[in-house]
Amino acid sequence: MIGFLIKKTFYDLWDNLFRIVLVNIGFLMFTAIPVFLPRLAALFFSSPFLDAGLIAIGIIICSVYLSMAAHSLKIISDYGAFGFLDFIKTFKTAWPSGIVMGLFIVLLFILVSVVIPFYMSIESLFGFLLGMIVFWAVVFAVLSFQFYFAVCARLSPNLKKAFKKCMLISVDNTGLAIFLLLHNIVGLFLSVFLAFVFPGPAGVLLYLDEALRLRLLKYDWLEANPGADRKKIPWDELLIEEREKTGTRTLKNLIFPWKD
Repeated sequence: MIGFLIKKTFYDLWDNLFRIVLVNIGFLMFTAIPVFLPRLAALFFSSPFLDAGLIAIGIIICSVYLSMAAHSLKIISDYGAFGFLDFIKTFKTAWPSGIVMGLFIVLLFILVSVVIPFYMSIESLFGFLLGMIVFWAVVFAVLSFQFYFAVCARLSPNLKKAFKKCMLISVDNTGLAIFLLLHNIVGLFLSVFLAFVFPGPAGVLLYLDEALRLRLLKYDWLEANPGADRKKIPWDELLIEEREKTGTRTLKNLIFPWKD
């Protein structure tokens, strides 16, 4: 399943290179809000509370944009394509989940930058234990809620259900969750050399949606086969149709698809 996931995501990224780059450029433009707006405001009014507020607002706006991107990229994962108007139309559905995740990211930032250092500075066993509890809670949150945008776009716009599904997916697929997180960290690191325009955040969102989409085949199969061994999923059988739709390509096919 992992091998096919990587191949399908690569094909979809390559086939939609222009869209992926545009989505990433849009995100980079919005990141200017939390990065540069506080500095601009400081020229007229210096306040740490204002800076923190502007950064939080910027993170929330960026999160809403990522939620819109996830709803659009889901179409690519489903072997389709989207246009500019399709992207804009996702705002109506995507903004609530984007705001919630933005607030959640702000909370995680506070936990990592303020709460954990505070507990560790107590210099006692009690402080150390509290710090480690918060640390592992953050780790679990990152592993679980990396699926959040994909879950909201593909499964449920209900935010309470989305959070619950993210945790259940992570707990039931811990190995996959860790692999996806590490893979996406590497992907974002490599994106630095291309100024985050490829694969960038859009590539990460597409990869997570592809992973969720394929993983749902497992649950459909388990539902149709109650009592089956959850550790022995017949992926070769489940992916037959997906492999037929995706196909295989040579290097020539990728670079010169019109010569087929």
